[in-house]
Amino acid sequence: MTPHHSALELWPAAVSAKAVETDYLILAFTVLTLLLTVPVFLAITWFALRYRDGQEADREPSGVRSNLVEISWMLIPFALTLIFFAWGARLFVHSKNPPPDAMVIEAIGRQWMWKFQHPTGQSEINDLHVPINQPVRLRIISQDVIHALYLPAVRMQVAAIPGRTTELWFKADRAGTFHLYCSEYCGTDHSLMEGRVTFMEPGDYQEWLTHGGAQQSGPAAGLAVYNAYGCGTCHNADSQIRAPRLAGLYGREVRLADGTTRIADDTYLREKILNPNGNRLAEGYKQIMPSYAGKIPDDDLTRLINYLKSDMRAAAGDPAAQGGTR
Repeated sequence: MTPHHSALELWPAAVSAKAVETDYLILAFTVLTLLLTVPVFLAITWFALRYRDGQEADREPSGVRSNLVEISWMLIPFALTLIFFAWGARLFVHSKNPPPDAMVIEAIGRQWMWKFQHPTGQSEINDLHVPINQPVRLRIISQDVIHALYLPAVRMQVAAIPGRTTELWFKADRAGTFHLYCSEYCGTDHSLMEGRVTFMEPGDYQEWLTHGGAQQSGPAAGLAVYNAYGCGTCHNADSQIRAPRLAGLYGREVRLADGTTRIADDTYLREKILNPNGNRLAEGYKQIMPSYAGKIPDDDLTRLINYLKSDMRAAAGDPAAQGGTR
C-alpha cells in the first residue's frame, strides 16, 4: 500500500462503457465456471464419502450408459464457452481500433515515472488529465526497460517497450480521479511507479489546458521531475543516505575531493547529474549516485536544474519537506 492508497481496491470503479462490459464479461464467465465445476466437486465429495473404504455399498457397474448425456456434457459447455470467446474477441478487436477522431497523447515510461504530453504541448509527470466523452488514444514507449501502463478505471493495460510504440485507447463517460500504475516489474522502485488519471468535463479540460497545464513550468515542473526520479531518496534532509544536501547550493562554492573548489552553477549541476563518476567528486562523500546520461531527457534536465536554482523548499510548498536534490 502506498501513501496514495487508503485501502486495497479489489474491484476499482469503472468509468467507461467498455470497462463496465468487461466487468460483466468477467462476472458472467465466473458464474458459468462455478456452475460447471461446483457440481463436479460436490459429486466427487459425495462419491468419496459414499464409496469410501469400509463403507457398505453396491460397487458393481450398473451397465447403464447414455451417449446422449456424455455428448451433451461435452458440447453444451463447449458451446457456452464459445459465447464468451466471441464476446471477448469483440472487445479485443474494439480495443485495437481507435476511432479516427481520437485525441492522441504521447506517453513515455522510464525508471520510475510516467510522462505524458498533450497535443497542445502541455506535459505532465505521473498525472494524466483527459476529457470525458472524447476518444483518447495513448501512444506509449519506454526509454529504458519494459514497463506496462495500467489504467484500472478503464480496465486496460499495455506494455511500454523500448524502441517500439504501443497504443491503447478509451472513451470515459464519468468524471473523477483514479489510479494509474506500472504493472510490469521494472526495477527497484517499481512499486512507486504510479500516478493519477483525472477524467474531466470537456470544458474543465480546456480550462486545465489553459491554466492548470501551463502551471507545469518553472519550479513546479522541476519539483515534479525531482520527485519522479526519486532524488529525495538520497538528498532530502531526512534521508538515511549520506549525500549532499542541495537546498541553497546553487551559486555556492563546492570543495572537491582533489582539494580544488568549484562554483555550483548550471554546468556543474548538469555534469553531476549526467556524469557523477567524473573527476569532480565532492569532498567527504562516496560516489553512489548512478549516471543519468541517456536516462533523463534534456527538457526534464533543464526543469530539474531550474528547480535546484530556485528556493526548493518554497517550491515544494513545505519549508521542512525538502532538504536537497541530486
